[in-house]
Amino acid sequence: MSELPELVIDRAFDAPRELVWREWTDPDLLGRWYGPNIETVVHRFDLTVGGVWLHEMKMGGGSNFQKAVFKEINQPERLVWHHYSSVDLEGNDTASPMMPDWPKVLLTTLTFEAMGEKTNVRLSQIPFEPTDNEIAVFAKMKDGMSGGWGKGYAIIDDDSYRVTGRVGL
Repeated sequence: MSELPELVIDRAFDAPRELVWREWTDPDLLGRWYGPNIETVVHRFDLTVGGVWLHEMKMGGGSNFQKAVFKEINQPERLVWHHYSSVDLEGNDTASPMMPDWPKVLLTTLTFEAMGEKTNVRLSQIPFEPTDNEIAVFAKMKDGMSGGWGKGYAIIDDDSYRVTGRVGL
């Protein structure tokens, strides 16, 4: 089997690692920036290995539920989870209504590298146990995903500025 396509986004924040970690692990903060320009509701957030993060993204009169199952937590350096792209309110897998061949699960890895008072976050997503169609769709769409992440990261910059008084990178 050939190497799977991977989305990698590196982003430097002008904020200490502990603050950036909190943006990813405090459900109140996470719901503010995750899924920018739409309403994100965090229904469950259990930051333990095997714990579940279940959230709803409300848009255009409808909702998309997603969940993450945490696989590794090494505070404040690394988070790893299986990201289920489409689930129901109870967290059961469902077909994606918008993209039926989108990968059902993405292996998501975040690393938080302290650089003095700044932090570099590396986001990596790889289809997990994908079908050939899921690989093809992810390979085609992954390069366009950085725009959405960038909008969310701009909100983290705003939060960081409020806390530290420093402008984000």
